[in-house]
Amino acid sequence: MENRKIKWGILGTGRIAGVLATALQVVENSELYAVGSRSQEKAHEFANQFNIPKRYGSYKELVSDSEVDVIYIATPHNLHLENALLCMDHGKHVLCEKPLAVNSKEVELLIANAKEKNLFLMEAMWSRFLPRIIKTKELIDSGVIGEIKLLTASFCFKSPHGSEHRHFNLDLCGGSILDIGIYNIFLSLLLFGEPKQISAIAGLSSQGGDNSASYTFKYENDMLAVMHSSFMVDAPIVAEIHGTNGKLILENKWFNLGNIRLISPDGREEIFEFDVKSNGYEFEAQEVVDCLLAGKIQSDLWSWNNSLQLAKTMDAIRKECGIIYPNHDN
Repeated sequence: MENRKIKWGILGTGRIAGVLATALQVVENSELYAVGSRSQEKAHEFANQFNIPKRYGSYKELVSDSEVDVIYIATPHNLHLENALLCMDHGKHVLCEKPLAVNSKEVELLIANAKEKNLFLMEAMWSRFLPRIIKTKELIDSGVIGEIKLLTASFCFKSPHGSEHRHFNLDLCGGSILDIGIYNIFLSLLLFGEPKQISAIAGLSSQGGDNSASYTFKYENDMLAVMHSSFMVDAPIVAEIHGTNGKLILENKWFNLGNIRLISPDGREEIFEFDVKSNGYEFEAQEVVDCLLAGKIQSDLWSWNNSLQLAKTMDAIRKECGIIYPNHDN
């Protein structure tokens, strides 16, 4: 494995860009080197906040910097395909904020491009790399709670934004499924694989996007994963996995940092706690750095096939709910 610092660029200067920029401060063999924005003023402001030496007022300038190794794409969903292709066309490795693209056809295009150019590509499914999620999968695979019969997972909050915001705007590929429901869907696919059957229903806005949605996966032995996402209500963001010999509870925004409660049939509890250095995004960033230094073009923990399966599952859910993104689903 190489021993050098990976130089990062960040494409976009919104909230999520700042989250990763913060996490990169504790990532080994890593340097936050450049940022690109569509506004020079925003690039300077972001760079000053995070002490970034290079700041560019266009994405083209960022991807043209020969010193940049990998670029984190922090733009809205509808721009992921365009931005990722731009980065790879200039020889840059890519970590792209989830969803990797709007649909499976676009994901396949990005994977083919990365493969052809021998470039690293990973969807920034940050929860996959959290110690809590890794331990949850280990516990389930070990059989500690017996045969799994039910997963329930919810991610709901009342969005304060109007119809033009990316939460709701169909032109920006808005809707709860793609933005927050993706976490629920990811968890079920990670823990239990591809379901035998999918059923879904959504409450649609006047634009045709999903304000809220419910989707259920059926697996072998009548095991169900029942999941909800919504921008309309504040509700507990909790995941529970019920087995024949106990249950696991992930509270406090289950997709985020936190503990695991293992509850036995007799009521006894065991709590699993985890150490972190920053906001949790450091784990996915460290995975990118480690893969690059090892010469890999995809992660073993969250591979291209994982992203493709996730995209295909969301395609199936949106189809059943009648959700179409006019500039993408054609």
